[in-house]
Amino acid sequence: MRMIDLLMGKWTAANGSPEGNDSPGGGDRKRARRSYQTKTFKVELTFAAKIPMSAIGQAIRGEESENSLEALRVLDIILRQHSAKQGCLIVRQSFFHNNPSNFVDLGGGVMGCRGFHSSFRGTQSGLSLNIDVSTTMIVKPGPIFDFLLANQKVDHPSRIDWQKAKRALRNLRIKTIHSNGEFKIVGLSEQNCKEQTFPLKQRDGSNDTVEITFYDYYMKKGIELRYSGDFPCINAGKPKRPTYFPIELCSLVPLQRYTKALSTLQRSSLVEKSRQKPDERMRVLNDALQHSNYDSNPMLRACGISVAPKFTQIEGRILQAPKLKAGNGEDIFPRNGKWNFTNKKLIQTCSVDKWAVVNFSARCDIQNLIRDLMRNASAKGIQMDEPFEVFEESPSMRRAPVSRRVDDMFEQIKSKLPGAPRFLLCLLPERKNCEVYGPWKRKCLAEFGIVTQCLAPTRVNDPYLLNLLMKINAKLGGMNLLLQIEASRAIPHVSNVPTIILGMDVSHGHPGQDRPSIAAVVSSRQWPHISKYRASVHTQSARQEMMASLFKPRGTEDDGLIRESLIDFYTSSGKRKPDHVIIFRDGVSESQFTQVINIELDQIIEACKFLEEKWSPKFTVIVAQKNHHTKFFQTGSPENVPPGTVVDNKVCHPRNFDFYMCAHAGMIGTTRPIHYHVLHDEIGFSADDMQEFVHSLSYVYQRSTTAISVVAPICYAHLAAAQIGTFLKFEEMSDASSSQGGHTSVGSAPVLELPRLHEKVRSSMFFC
Repeated sequence: MRMIDLLMGKWTAANGSPEGNDSPGGGDRKRARRSYQTKTFKVELTFAAKIPMSAIGQAIRGEESENSLEALRVLDIILRQHSAKQGCLIVRQSFFHNNPSNFVDLGGGVMGCRGFHSSFRGTQSGLSLNIDVSTTMIVKPGPIFDFLLANQKVDHPSRIDWQKAKRALRNLRIKTIHSNGEFKIVGLSEQNCKEQTFPLKQRDGSNDTVEITFYDYYMKKGIELRYSGDFPCINAGKPKRPTYFPIELCSLVPLQRYTKALSTLQRSSLVEKSRQKPDERMRVLNDALQHSNYDSNPMLRACGISVAPKFTQIEGRILQAPKLKAGNGEDIFPRNGKWNFTNKKLIQTCSVDKWAVVNFSARCDIQNLIRDLMRNASAKGIQMDEPFEVFEESPSMRRAPVSRRVDDMFEQIKSKLPGAPRFLLCLLPERKNCEVYGPWKRKCLAEFGIVTQCLAPTRVNDPYLLNLLMKINAKLGGMNLLLQIEASRAIPHVSNVPTIILGMDVSHGHPGQDRPSIAAVVSSRQWPHISKYRASVHTQSARQEMMASLFKPRGTEDDGLIRESLIDFYTSSGKRKPDHVIIFRDGVSESQFTQVINIELDQIIEACKFLEEKWSPKFTVIVAQKNHHTKFFQTGSPENVPPGTVVDNKVCHPRNFDFYMCAHAGMIGTTRPIHYHVLHDEIGFSADDMQEFVHSLSYVYQRSTTAISVVAPICYAHLAAAQIGTFLKFEEMSDASSSQGGHTSVGSAPVLELPRLHEKVRSSMFFC
């Protein structure tokens, strides 16, 4: 049996060298010179573990054990080391070369860097190398001044905010032009280059020193400083022994990760510039595989591993799109993952009677907008009255704090309307990241229980208004369409037995944001329908993925998320308790699957027992993974795989119940399939029934006329968490907001809570 010994290493320099102070570089400049001299290091190797290579066979057979996972990890480490020798930036199992053709400028001194992901997996077809395109963010290399001007969006160094610059530059690596040394930035000098001094040792043999500014020192050395004199120096030394360099002599080295949160504009630019059509992606991946040349790696060869030069050929199935029901008994037959509502009515419409329009300084012809909206509503079967009033924001309030703007608008509403409106249409001046959005939603949904729909009226046409009306109809209790098998009660294991469907997701802040994570659970209602949902949301500790608030007993009460869902299902489904509970969980990795069963499913079972001790429904748990690196390409075609494509062989797990599905039509870039893992199935779905059910749930999304990539309950959970998260800036929240809010794990700091939704909208699709 072949074995691999894992050795952990560390090294320390054995021959230290005195640091001088005869130059502004101090000891660091000495270190730069010593890089050309002989060094001696002491190296210590520590035995970590012995991994039998037979464990790879266990992984291929699906016999997961600690050794099988470790064996695959060892092989992945070999891939990392192989790329490290090529000078790559390594981010987990993704590798990025210093090739300017792979860089895209995102603005603000940030660039997207395209590389590739590479890792080993055990699959039905044996040991597989999973390779895919990957993108990370890096700091734009080059002169520091150029980076700072772009980062702060200013056009001259005199306008740079140096406190911001200090935060942006900290821990970045630089190369100095005059010495070619490489250093790490620890800060900036307190004085500018013409004022910051250091003691220069005289060269007359004495130990005397003379104070000299950095600017004068470099000018005497014949190094001209054109514009550094009036700005701080870069500090690349140690806390008690600073080493200063004039800023124009410093350049940022390539391939330094940018880990702060991207702006909305940067994120959209990254997505747009990272898109690749399937044929382009295949070409890039083939080039990456050939360039990597894994077959030349001696460690892989010693393990008996060689990599095939071509992609794995697999067979997939294409599921037929489910038939849909519209108003007046009309049928809709989706084609290529899309359908048309032209000349068709919504299947169950609401009436929009007590409503008004509020305008937060958006520029548009409001009367034309109202007229067109009412015309489109009538065409879809929605009874929409004239609005009571149009409330315009006072010009004097436009620069006021956002909370005052919202409060002032509500004062207008209360003074002019005869009673509380049922619906408010809110016009915003910006489409994304408008500061009014969160406080307005909170005021309407938490304080007054008023359904609201926001829009930024930039390009309003009939298709836009149809989409708007679909959201309004769903929020006010209507339904836009139904599955034909839903209406005829023909869904296996669901239509004939009271069944609740749960969608669960935890939303975390963007990198660099310090905010609680938000856990959301959406649940189906009005069984036997599977198209209507409600949501409950809690906060929990930052970056905590496992849901902590599913079951929260407090004496004789349970304040958890699941109890609300179960009671709503009971009251909306003819006083029937669900006998089947189907759980869709998003956002967990394979290493967390056991926790989903042992922690989250256990909480859900406890919540059921807390309601009724003898009640024992059957559970099915399915995890949906979006962030993986498996892609499918059509043989002999440059197009994406068609919607409804299912793959459940060769690249799937050797033993577990899992499959890949592309339910939607990939219009832009390369389609990303969803990887579904059935972790637990007491209900007893067959593979075909499960895949058809999952496929159908991609067609019940009430906000669009296309199939979506992931099942609707998960998409709704993500929307609910995102919308509730905008209610307040988290640092302004009160710990006593309400019982809707947070969870604190033992020994952790209290988590700020969210306000509880008003009872009038608590069971609505407010998130739609």
